[in-house]
Amino acid sequence: MSLTVVLGMTVLTGCGGATAKTSGARAGKSADFPNKPISLIVPFAAGGGTDTTARALAKAAEKVFKQPVTVVNKTGGGGSVGMTEGSNAKSDGYTVTVVTVELTTLPHLGLSPITYQNFKPVGMMNYEPAAITVRADSPWQTMKDFLDYAKANPGKVRLGNSGTGAIWHLAAAALEKETGTKFNHIPFEGAAPAITALLGGHVDAVPVSPPEVKSQVESGKLRSLAVLDDKPAEVLPGVKTLKEETGIAFDYIGTWRGLGVPKDTPDEIVQALSEGFLKGMEDEEFKAFMKKNGLTIVSKDSSSFGQYVKENDERFGKLIPELGLSKK
Repeated sequence: MSLTVVLGMTVLTGCGGATAKTSGARAGKSADFPNKPISLIVPFAAGGGTDTTARALAKAAEKVFKQPVTVVNKTGGGGSVGMTEGSNAKSDGYTVTVVTVELTTLPHLGLSPITYQNFKPVGMMNYEPAAITVRADSPWQTMKDFLDYAKANPGKVRLGNSGTGAIWHLAAAALEKETGTKFNHIPFEGAAPAITALLGGHVDAVPVSPPEVKSQVESGKLRSLAVLDDKPAEVLPGVKTLKEETGIAFDYIGTWRGLGVPKDTPDEIVQALSEGFLKGMEDEEFKAFMKKNGLTIVSKDSSSFGQYVKENDERFGKLIPELGLSKK
């Protein structure tokens, strides 16, 4: 498990970021915050990766806030239902929402009524890149083999993804665009069924996260060819990055999780939440949970996370229409 921490509270323009500057009166207003339980909305089902990560962080944050942090699952719409409810909550800091990369993709797909601008960012907690993975008996031994074949045989490589317009479809589309290849994208209802299809020989490869293929790679059933990131994934030892394998590097697409509050939440409350949850991410039990599950802690404070989300939104605002997926 790797831990990346980006700190430094600054003023954001157009990102809804918190500022460190408050008057004495306003600072006093948050001096006793929080003084009652905090609700943490998770926009996905109980038991999934986002839910279990949120529950582990909630447990760690309780030690910091000295108040219960209660997870509430609000599912539907690929995360849109829960994030919409969170954005419309009371702006007092007592309802925090787990926001995911879908906050910056669903609006451009015409599938969500809200955008990142409906939130003030609290902080980022996790990031996972894509890894191109094939069956152990695949004829492609390297990423170069895979891309060379794809270039020579446009549309023949069947690439299973987690759904049309979902993050792993977009990650594969970005790879396609940057390498001059053309894949046959096969959508499934999530990464797990795409991996099952790969194991059964129904697709040739999947572009999902390292933790999602970790157990199958370790058992010798699958083989990852490259990680689409600037650095290798700890859970896939020996697997190089795309740049190390091919010399190709670009602005990779991956999945992330963070926290947000309604856009009108006072800045000093946002700062208190950001500092508290960041401290929670340093908790040994939380770090042990993330390592056990092969997840990477990438920690950004309110300002840094706000800028990161804005850049993601701008990128998907260009890529999704290019793919003909925009329904606006």
